[in-house]
Amino acid sequence: MTPEIHLHVLASGSKGNAAVVEGPSGLVLVDCGISHRALLGRADELGLDLSRVVAVLLTHEHSDHVGGLTVFCNHFDGELLTTAGTAAARSYLSRLPFTIVGHSDEFELAGMRVRTFPTSHDVADPVGFRFSTADDALGFCTDTGRLGDEALEALTGARILALESNHDERMLATGSYPGYLKARVAGPTGHLSNAQTAEALGTLACDDTETVVAMHLSQENNRPSVCVRTLAEAVGAEVASGEDGRPEARTPDGRLTICCAAQDWPLTVW
Repeated sequence: MTPEIHLHVLASGSKGNAAVVEGPSGLVLVDCGISHRALLGRADELGLDLSRVVAVLLTHEHSDHVGGLTVFCNHFDGELLTTAGTAAARSYLSRLPFTIVGHSDEFELAGMRVRTFPTSHDVADPVGFRFSTADDALGFCTDTGRLGDEALEALTGARILALESNHDERMLATGSYPGYLKARVAGPTGHLSNAQTAEALGTLACDDTETVVAMHLSQENNRPSVCVRTLAEAVGAEVASGEDGRPEARTPDGRLTICCAAQDWPLTVW
């Protein structure tokens, strides 16, 4: 694959989420759950010009994914896209001029073909995305308790795979969350665990896959080192420290890298 699509994760976690997918002819903002000041600051750290954003896509309506959208829209006149269920789920979202897309739809943005697929979360109509060109592909899937057939098909073979790895099952089971919340997080409409994501990588990672970015890590029930180690074992990768000291893993042939996105620092994958 010729790299034509790049991922910039501005924030990923339970306190706020925002990512930018850079295509051949512009940027697409996926979710806007952080403040406008934080959004601009993180983008500046990565050298991103947010005036190049041509569209905003929403995965779902939880506030950590949409809380900053209204203010962002005061400075944005591009296209807003989401499912009908998400657009109607909150009163302030229903007042925004969304283009409605289905949960199994395809359309063009920023020189990329975008494909939606349904995810499994306790909200109205959540989706993940596959971004592709003739020579490149990126899969994006967070906030889901399981990966259905459509999700697996859409995510397979992406060069960059941004996939939720929310919690360590043991840490969740023995942690401080009340029982009902533990059941929600671990349930089929909650969040993927490290073990679930590791199992999925056996299907999703192929010769074209170069980078797996673990997304939406719980600050209470996970650690980057634990997450990376679990995912690394699934693909035969070796854990080491990256240039910034953060844990990552690489396969012995150097073909595949595993890293973690975070709540408080941005990340770019070329």
